[in-house]
Amino acid sequence: MASTDTDTAPGAGQTPRTSPRPSRDSDLAGLEAGLDALESPTVERVPIGRIVLAKAVPPLVAVAIVLTLWQCAAAWDLKPDYVLPGPLDVGRSIRTMWLEGTLLGHIWTSVSRGALGFVVSVAIGTPLGLLVARVKTVRAAIGPILSGLQSLPSVAWVPAAIIWFGLTDLTIYAVVLLGAVPSIANGLVAGVDQIPPLYLRAGRTLGATGIRTVRHVLLPAALPGYLAGLKQGWAFSWRSLMAAELIASSPDLGTGLGQLMENFRTYSDMPGVLATILLILVVGIGIDLLFFSPLERHVLRSRGLLARS
Repeated sequence: MASTDTDTAPGAGQTPRTSPRPSRDSDLAGLEAGLDALESPTVERVPIGRIVLAKAVPPLVAVAIVLTLWQCAAAWDLKPDYVLPGPLDVGRSIRTMWLEGTLLGHIWTSVSRGALGFVVSVAIGTPLGLLVARVKTVRAAIGPILSGLQSLPSVAWVPAAIIWFGLTDLTIYAVVLLGAVPSIANGLVAGVDQIPPLYLRAGRTLGATGIRTVRHVLLPAALPGYLAGLKQGWAFSWRSLMAAELIASSPDLGTGLGQLMENFRTYSDMPGVLATILLILVVGIGIDLLFFSPLERHVLRSRGLLARS
């Protein structure tokens, strides 16, 4: 005789008694908890001393090694002092500019020019990149030109800009724009090309059309590539600026770091030349560490690509 889940056949007014079964809700809850544990990275609170040790010590050790080798090369007279001065001579040159009160002025002249040129480059490169990324005819027409301009050395534009605008600030800004705009536009194009088509279809389904698509779908989804383009665009802006200041030097333009280096070269002041190179390097690294690196970490953390510590 076949067994049933009930002890007796239900009669009038009786309710069948079923045998106990596993709860499906508890199984689903356990599965969801397991998936959440897999998706959520384990956050470990790291002591501040360990963070400083991991972040600050390696670059400081690298700088110390470079300075030691440099000082050894200068002490062993591998080159004459007027060709290869030691780091102490370069430090004295920087200290002299600081005591004269001109150091911060030279740095501010270049940084303000670079920042203004970069902001204008973003204002031009962003809509240009969106246009190239979304309109096939425009991409076919000017896409290769943008790639070619990005590979063209910025210093090549300086003679032409001097002829066009003379020894004015327009020459410097023109060189900066021609160096930075292609990098920003191409970075945004690369970011848009990597957006999954499903995002665009979902945006259209939710009513995102026209400028709303750009604001709510394209730019947020393309943000990592766009940020890489901005970072590269700043690097090109800074390099282009130094090339323009180095060649288009005039007392009317003010003395930025590029023109300062050219002035030291004119007087065969090698410690001053190396000091200016060091300042250019420090400013470039400082802007990256203070602005672009925190912004990049924020974007990666917001997308779950970088764990918080």
